[in-house]
Amino acid sequence: MSCRKLLILVASLLAAAAAAPDDSALRLSAWQDIVRGSPYWDSQGMHANLVTIRRWVLAGEGFCDKLERHILFDRRMVFVGYLSDAGGREANQENINERRRQLAEAGRVERWLPGEAGLTGYPFVLSCNQPDARLDDALARYLGDDEDARLWGTWDGMRVGTADAPVSLHEAIRQVYAFRRDMGRIGLPDDVLSVLAGKVLIESGGLRDALSPTGARGIMQLSPEALSDCALDPRFHLHRLAQIDCALYLLEQNHRNLEPVFTTFFADLPAEKAERLYRMLLIQAYHGGIGRVIALMTDEELNGAARYFAEHHARFSAGDIALGMVFHNLGRRRFGFASLYYVTDVTLAMDAVCARLDDLPGCPAAE
Repeated sequence: MSCRKLLILVASLLAAAAAAPDDSALRLSAWQDIVRGSPYWDSQGMHANLVTIRRWVLAGEGFCDKLERHILFDRRMVFVGYLSDAGGREANQENINERRRQLAEAGRVERWLPGEAGLTGYPFVLSCNQPDARLDDALARYLGDDEDARLWGTWDGMRVGTADAPVSLHEAIRQVYAFRRDMGRIGLPDDVLSVLAGKVLIESGGLRDALSPTGARGIMQLSPEALSDCALDPRFHLHRLAQIDCALYLLEQNHRNLEPVFTTFFADLPAEKAERLYRMLLIQAYHGGIGRVIALMTDEELNGAARYFAEHHARFSAGDIALGMVFHNLGRRRFGFASLYYVTDVTLAMDAVCARLDDLPGCPAAE
């Protein structure tokens, strides 16, 4: 074969390879097609459904009363089945995919997709074995029932507790909020206290030295970027009062950016529903960034769900709207299932705190 013909053949093969659809890309888009094909009205009841599933995981109850289980759920977050752990990653994946196939054959879901490392399958799956997500222990640290979790100290003009009378994280957050509010440094309504309570329980479980795989640190799980935004000296990165102060600062900045957009976009919502939805979006902004949350209302590629929910808000709870805005954009702008779980988990944690503290602003009995 001549050199010229060989070059033509190689070029043809390369062109064919470039034109051929990448198998992993096709499989990646397959589960996203399920999301994109879900009508917006499918979000009705989604929040209550996901709350049920995440409560099982966080509290080790329901179908998660045995930690070796994996639970499967559909696009409306409805539980459809479970299976027990097979003892190894490959065996687990094989068993999960087989269970998916069985559920589709039984009519529990309309179709199934095999999953593998880095690729989401359908129906979706959650492991019950998440030892860092145990609300009871976190609640004990937050409320000071666990005396080792109490604190005292000074920070930037504040004095909280004493060596002889340390206070709970709950009381410390109250005092830092009141101090900054009285200074005029923050304009957040006091219902942010219930948000912070839920965030502490989910972010770190109230553990001072908590460290995430992504480098977030402390009781508020502040990222390196957040610590830099708050201009915290490295010596104080784990200082609990400094962490609370920084979290309040970040929430205040998000509040100032989110409120005008939200108020305009969801102007027709009843006051109580609007307040609940706003709290959830503020939580989402803390987790995923204020820019991405605002984009859910302003970006033409992303705001279809939000526009639908704003127009038909009477059919949906605040939680349905908050989750639906994210769910229908899964796979875009780095929105993933963690975004759904985070907001749901924080609201569950808020409910757990409210059950113990009925005078906490932001709790139903206190509103």
